[in-house]
Amino acid sequence: MVNVLFFAELQEAVGKERVAVDAVGLTIAELKQQCSQEYDVPRLDQAMVALNEEYTADDALLADGDTVAFIPPVSGG
Repeated sequence: MVNVLFFAELQEAVGKERVAVDAVGLTIAELKQQCSQEYDVPRLDQAMVALNEEYTADDALLADGDTVAFIPPVSGG
């Protein structure tokens, strides 16, 4: 299982801070697609992604016990 953390507006859309997903062997891009469909998360494709507390690319492969964090884009003024 892969632990998925959602922050800010993504957490509000999902209704949970974290979920456990059967995503071993998938890429981050595939996980984004799966979560977008399953939890109806808007703009997940624009989120920054951390894998085990380090920013990563969409082609990174997931292993059992990994933690993925989806962080929405931040804007300010």
